[in-house]
Amino acid sequence: MIKITQLSKKYGSFTAVAGIDLEVPGGQLFGFLGPNGAGKTTTIRMLTGLLAPSDGTGRVAGHDVRTDAEWIKRRIGYMSQLFSLYNDLTVRENIEFFASLYEVSGERGAVRGKWVLDMAGLRGRERQITGELPLGFKQRLALGCAMLHEPQILFLDEPTSGVDAPARHAFWQLIYSLADKGTTVFVSTHYMDEAEYCHRIALMNRGRVIALDQPAALRARLAAETGGAPTLEDVFVTLVERAGGMVAG
Repeated sequence: MIKITQLSKKYGSFTAVAGIDLEVPGGQLFGFLGPNGAGKTTTIRMLTGLLAPSDGTGRVAGHDVRTDAEWIKRRIGYMSQLFSLYNDLTVRENIEFFASLYEVSGERGAVRGKWVLDMAGLRGRERQITGELPLGFKQRLALGCAMLHEPQILFLDEPTSGVDAPARHAFWQLIYSLADKGTTVFVSTHYMDEAEYCHRIALMNRGRVIALDQPAALRARLAAETGGAPTLEDVFVTLVERAGGMVAG
């Protein structure tokens, strides 16, 4: 569903993404892990058609991110770090707005709108101003709006940043259930514990992929080298040290 070959993005002399390669098959929950400034958001913006690559290729559901950006935008689900919601609209108004963007109307629109309310736990709060919602409810509402049109591929850019641990856990259960039903999920995070939920992960640093595998396989590889029971954080720190240090931030 997603294929990247030597994908790069440069801003003048600064290289944000430095020729990365990876593939994500359909139905996989794929984690993009790394510190702030590692190139995660830039990569996602290229894959979602929001940013043109400087070099290399990217294909999403068989479509080129350069030439078919508008097709990709209409058919994927995308949730940014800021949740993409309008805080001055009510819950229902946000749902109706995103339904219109994705051309989800009539009976299907009504059914999908109810699904969002139930999934987000907001039934009965349709008239509440979105900006007044607790962060965890905003998060689930944003996910629901991104899924209104039932996309095959969902991009989530650090969706749990700033959310407390119980809300993060609940949100990941939602993500996992979507993947179980066949949705391909590409999610970036800087939380090591969240990466354990993923089928496969790419560890990102200084614009490069420094490891790509199943979380358990990465831990087992380091355990075979050093002994003990390393965590993903141990794996990441070790690989970053070998790669020459971590980006700031």
